[in-house]
Amino acid sequence: MEAIGPAFFALMEPSVLLVVLLASIFGLFVGAIPGLTATMAVALLVPVTFFMEPLAAIAAIVSASAMAIFAGDIPSVLLRIPGTPASAAYTEAAYKMTQRGKAELVLGICVVTSALGGLVGAIFLMFFAPAVARFALNISSYEYFWFTCLGLTCAAFISPGRPLKGIISLVLGLLIATIGLFPVTGQPRFTFGVPALLGGIGLVPTLIGIFAIAEIIRYAQSREALPTMMKTKIGNIFKGVGPELWRYRKGVAQGIVVGTATGPLPGAGADIAAWISYALARRFTKNKTEFDEGSLEGIAAAGAANNASVSSSYIPATVLGIPGDSMTAIVIGVLFMKGLTPGPTIFTTQPVLIYGIFLSFILANLLMLPLGYGAIKLSRYILDVPRSVLMPVIMVFCIVGAFAMDNSLTSVTIMLVFGIVGWFMEENDFPVAPALLGLVLGRLLEETFLTSMIKARGNFLEFFTRPIAGTIGVLTVLVWVTPLILYLWRQWSKRRVAMA
Repeated sequence: MEAIGPAFFALMEPSVLLVVLLASIFGLFVGAIPGLTATMAVALLVPVTFFMEPLAAIAAIVSASAMAIFAGDIPSVLLRIPGTPASAAYTEAAYKMTQRGKAELVLGICVVTSALGGLVGAIFLMFFAPAVARFALNISSYEYFWFTCLGLTCAAFISPGRPLKGIISLVLGLLIATIGLFPVTGQPRFTFGVPALLGGIGLVPTLIGIFAIAEIIRYAQSREALPTMMKTKIGNIFKGVGPELWRYRKGVAQGIVVGTATGPLPGAGADIAAWISYALARRFTKNKTEFDEGSLEGIAAAGAANNASVSSSYIPATVLGIPGDSMTAIVIGVLFMKGLTPGPTIFTTQPVLIYGIFLSFILANLLMLPLGYGAIKLSRYILDVPRSVLMPVIMVFCIVGAFAMDNSLTSVTIMLVFGIVGWFMEENDFPVAPALLGLVLGRLLEETFLTSMIKARGNFLEFFTRPIAGTIGVLTVLVWVTPLILYLWRQWSKRRVAMA
């Protein structure tokens, strides 16, 4: 811990501060454009980091990723189009509140909870990185399987309306996740001879299609103008944020815990943390009707989980050299490029650098408040653009964003197909959130199940033999059977009353 002082002064060098500022602005710009993800923002910075010192290079990546995750909320709130996958969980709720004239409050909640979650995650990262990394090292395929099952169970909680339609939507997402190579044999499935589908259906083109293209189709049908309440000037976004945060303090705390716990798990990331946190907020809310009509409760919880997950995802990357997600994989590559080897010894060989990286998270999330405020104020000009002009521009950005993922027209086709699918689902009151959750977790569910069954030699009871896996497994099974038990109990109680 004695390295914190030198690390602070190293981070406060004018050249490093300038890099952090420019990278933050760049991250805000990329994150606010639908289809351009936080990972893409980080990837675009890599060539620039060739000419930087190690601390400045990693600080630039940290700043860009944190800002991009938040900036994805801006088009979610104003246009019902998530800028990044991490914003998709609460896009519908945020836009419903915007239609009621509460865009300022929602945007204020988004920027404050993102900064708060990132700050707490960064502090946790500084003080508990080695301990959490040792715990994450004990996570095997059995634990991942039950974590995934628990995550998919969340689909039952994030689906307002008829549960059957939510289940159908979830199954659709799981079926889409099977497209690609079979994990064990490498045999192509449902690819129809298209080489670009061997890697599966990309999440980003799917998100762009379901949200953005579906919205464009809806506009083309109705030709509706922007709602009157959205045409007003965006004023003080922080007005009223304090009381609302205090009102939903338990949800914010829950989101921070979920994000911090999810971040170190390889393959999880901010988007899964947001889905789980939003689902838990809906599960334990006192007013589900108000929640489904658009409430700050779920937005605050998921917003806090986003950036908390980004901070804690650096724990396995720096301590073990294992990437928690695609962004930290890039960070590990940059460290190797600079001649540094991530791992437990980095705390003794490069203590100033490692604590400088941790402090850069705190700096980036503190900068998020003023820079985020400026980005939101500038975004109001979007509302002054006629939709007849805005929609074609968004369409162009969507095509560019989808194409940029793998430089393939297949991604553009996927985007258009899922735009039609998303429009059809919403027109028939099928929730899209379970389908997205199934797509996100489906591949992980299959891989962890098959790997675990191979290790267990076909004995499913092995899934409960490890302490952590057994605890999560029993909890998941209880969540599955509790509704059935409660239903049978109510039926038995009614019969007993009738007989009496």
